[in-house]
Amino acid sequence: MTESVEGRVLSLWQRWGKTAFGRRLYSLMLGRMAPYSGSIHPLVLRLERGDVCIELRDRHALRNHLHSIHAIALANLGELASGLAMLSMLPDNVKAIVIRLEIEYLKKARGQLQAIGRADSPGMITEPVTHMVYAEISDAAGDVVARLNVHWQLRPKDTLG
Repeated sequence: MTESVEGRVLSLWQRWGKTAFGRRLYSLMLGRMAPYSGSIHPLVLRLERGDVCIELRDRHALRNHLHSIHAIALANLGELASGLAMLSMLPDNVKAIVIRLEIEYLKKARGQLQAIGRADSPGMITEPVTHMVYAEISDAAGDVVARLNVHWQLRPKDTLG
């Protein structure tokens, strides 16, 4: 039986996340598995059960007309942080999909950013439920530039939908 995406999130990190090269390789593989998320070139710095830290380097391709990082690039980063945190908490028999994303932009985002995603255990999933995961994005000075509440629908994999 092949390992699920959810299982690979942690097992690959445990194998590769100990070195700078391994973290880059993991982040590249993540971008291949989720191409849109990979389009911002995130770098996963830490991944533990329910807790993730992702770095985003400021690049011209991510900028808007105000010379700051585009709002949707920030949303992409925050959703990715929430997703890795969520997936790291799921058993193999549960699937997850975002059904609602709320983001509050607090400050223009410039320079290197870090997104922290945190998820609690959803417990046993026997029917579809909604589970909220939080993410916060900060700049190099430590100022929070955006906060996200990401609502995930969790359901057993054997249910239709």
